[in-house]
Amino acid sequence: MKLTGIRCYLHFLAAIVLVAGMALPAQAVRIKDIATFSGVRDNQLIGYGLVVGLSGTGDKNKVAFTTSSISNMMDRMGVAVDPSKLKVKNVASVMVTARMPVSAKPGTRLDVTVSSVGDATSLLGGVLLQTTLKGIDGKTYSLAQGSVTLGGYTADGVAARTQKNITTVGIIPGGGIVERSIPFQFNDQDSLTLNLRSADFSTAQQMAERLNSAMGGPFARAVDASSVSLAVPPHYKNNLVPLMASVENLEISPDAPAKVVVDEKTGTVVLGRDVRISRAAVAHGNLQITVQESELVSQPGPFSQGQTVVTPQTDLNTREENRRLMMVEGATLQELVDGLNAIGATPRDLISILRTLQASGALHAALEVI
Repeated sequence: MKLTGIRCYLHFLAAIVLVAGMALPAQAVRIKDIATFSGVRDNQLIGYGLVVGLSGTGDKNKVAFTTSSISNMMDRMGVAVDPSKLKVKNVASVMVTARMPVSAKPGTRLDVTVSSVGDATSLLGGVLLQTTLKGIDGKTYSLAQGSVTLGGYTADGVAARTQKNITTVGIIPGGGIVERSIPFQFNDQDSLTLNLRSADFSTAQQMAERLNSAMGGPFARAVDASSVSLAVPPHYKNNLVPLMASVENLEISPDAPAKVVVDEKTGTVVLGRDVRISRAAVAHGNLQITVQESELVSQPGPFSQGQTVVTPQTDLNTREENRRLMMVEGATLQELVDGLNAIGATPRDLISILRTLQASGALHAALEVI
């Protein structure tokens, strides 16, 4: 009797653990990892410049805008140059880009990216001359200059050429200096908007409830599937940094619709956590057709009046694998993976299987092909 009672207690305890495990929510993440805040963003800057000091890997003379740019630059420096006599093999025209945070102030350093726009083969060893970087409004916000850093190299010979990575794009760490700040007063806002990176009504509502619970009042509301509006509490007026620091570290359990993402270019298949498959029987066999062309040459005998005849010959080989029907059903992601692996399909075969399962109505998820 005592042993039976212990067994019943153990079964009861196991049932409690099982139910508790089933009730566990999805893994919690911080708000700042799944959402962005209104006003807290980067601004893209762009400019046109010249990289000099290249070892014969710059633009060729047929790139007219490089020649014109050098001529104009030398003219501004008081040096008269005949554009037709310029040799630009050590110079390359480039586009310079940078991302400027909204909080950047004059004197802040920015990393800039330098990209060739002519026919230069390498920017190795080059130096970017002073370049103005402008925003979408046409105003200058930063100046860039410095030595270009590459992540590769190239070497040419008479009959061979070797290259590692891309040599026509480089970066200048800290090469940009902010000269004008963005006209935006962050602390003057009366409300904030949190924008979800992945739109979902459940996640937006959960975020609003979590914010209201943490701040002790109805300050937040879900506007739509991708944004939550947050009214600034009175004691945080004109002092939003403490509010942002506390809000961005709150944790929620984001939800998302079941989705299967397929990249046919690489054969990559990613299945979301909530993907389910109803009971279905699947048989998948590979069909391979090999066509080989060859020519048979018939030569006439010596001193005969015959002609050489070329007869084409085609060898055709067909092979189809004989696969049995397999039952596939997935109530959890692990069961789904195990069932698909049992078929023995390659990733590219899996793409066809998932498409067929969706057409049959057995795949309960959105199938997205990128």
